[in-house]
Amino acid sequence: MIKISEQPLHVQEAIDQVSHSEAGAVDVFIGTVRNRTKDKSVVRLEFEAYEAMALKEMQKIATLIKEKWPVLAIAIHHRIGVLDIGEIPVVIAVSSPHRRDAFEACKFAIDTLKETVPIWKKEIFEDGEVWVAAHP
Repeated sequence: MIKISEQPLHVQEAIDQVSHSEAGAVDVFIGTVRNRTKDKSVVRLEFEAYEAMALKEMQKIATLIKEKWPVLAIAIHHRIGVLDIGEIPVVIAVSSPHRRDAFEACKFAIDTLKETVPIWKKEIFEDGEVWVAAHP
């Protein structure tokens, strides 16, 4: 399942969506808001998206994964809005018969998401803010 939400993400929901009786592996990536970037204290993050296009791009990622690896199911969830330290902006879950495929597909999903999906991140510091490129 692909989704963008203003509500908190739930890791177990993504795991449940990819659970499958033929799965020997479920790999999960959980992105979290950290408190420091380049020696600066982060207060919070703000995410914005061009939702219609972001959902299409996320679906393309899922389709590419299914073409490259023998996966059973994929969940890609991304949060938008204001997130505090420790909150979860992204969860990706992939199930497959074998762990190597699940690991590789999950890594591909987060790396490609950061490169192609129109979701933008602003870091808010005590002394200012900056929009962050996914791959500077």
